[in-house]
Amino acid sequence: MTDVANRKAEIEIAPVTDKRGRAAFVDLGRAFSDRLENFVPQIRSEQIELVDPAKNPFFGHARVQLFIAKRGDTPVGRISAHIDELALAMPPEQGFGPGTGFFGYFDAEDETVAHALLSAAEAWLAGEGMTRVLGPISLSIWEEPGLLVRGQSHPPMLLMGHHPAHYAGWIEAAGFTRAKTLYTYDLDITQGFGPLVDRLVQAGQRNPRIHLRRVDKSRWDEEVTTILAILNDAWSDNWGFVPFTPAEVAYAGKKLRAIIHEELNVIVEVDGRPVAFMLTWPDVNDALAKIKGKLFPFGWLHMLRWLRHPKGAGMRVPLMGVLKELHNTRLAGQLAFMMIEAIRVEAIGKFESTRGELGWVLDDNQGMLAIADTIKSKVNREYAIYERMLG
Repeated sequence: MTDVANRKAEIEIAPVTDKRGRAAFVDLGRAFSDRLENFVPQIRSEQIELVDPAKNPFFGHARVQLFIAKRGDTPVGRISAHIDELALAMPPEQGFGPGTGFFGYFDAEDETVAHALLSAAEAWLAGEGMTRVLGPISLSIWEEPGLLVRGQSHPPMLLMGHHPAHYAGWIEAAGFTRAKTLYTYDLDITQGFGPLVDRLVQAGQRNPRIHLRRVDKSRWDEEVTTILAILNDAWSDNWGFVPFTPAEVAYAGKKLRAIIHEELNVIVEVDGRPVAFMLTWPDVNDALAKIKGKLFPFGWLHMLRWLRHPKGAGMRVPLMGVLKELHNTRLAGQLAFMMIEAIRVEAIGKFESTRGELGWVLDDNQGMLAIADTIKSKVNREYAIYERMLG
């Protein structure tokens, strides 16, 4: 069959219904990703776990349907359609709310396949009573939200998606419009942040009410609970916010423990009360790129050594937060700069790092945008979340 004839062949969209199908769904995504310049292969078992209802606690409050597209016997694309019950309960003015479903894990061989997949996801969501679709979000807003529309020229950091530029055109041609933009910021951490930030940090260090401390891994479960409590409060008014459940807190704590270095993760207490935190992860993609995402036969040994001391690794700040009661106060900015500076010093001194990445950051988060500008960071990737009304 010629390429032209193959493209015109009938497309079959089949729902994934079992363990074998989920593995095929993941492997198809990996095959698409392998074509992309600067993509970093992830560990296959971890990817399969994310779409396994028995293992990912996201399924405890979500309905998910995976689809694979085929032409004849050849897989040519994939997509997820999902409904998050917690997202349905959020106020509509925060982006989600009643009637909002999602698509994610979007890969397609060509535009015809792309539109067939999007139509299948929309039909499933409409059948479940949804009136609006947002995506790509794979699967949770806390996992890999958005489609990469700018920044394909360099590898992504941990838990950031990497997609070909032409996907945006295909999604837009299917009638989707941009609902939200997310940014990541690149930062040269070998340089200080200037006199203004230095003065704020030094004043905070002299303030006896403020205590900045490292996360204590010997009390890891307790620390995770503290961090997530601040996060759920600090982010509660943000676009797209969905609270973590206790099961997700436990799951995240277990998953993250291996990449947590106490020096790089801090909690700030004011008058003895935790009010702010900042998490920083060495970029595991540095190691995964070298082992090509394969732990066996010897990749696990390289990974173990890297996890113990990720020398020279890039550093990603995926999450930081200050209690909502302090938002729009001078203290909130001061605490943010104190955390950033403390971690910058540790990243350089202990890990010999030279660069960091902040994000993702919502395009209307004025506080974080101002912080990113003050510390002289630059946008290095842009992600789009699209929407379309159903019916």
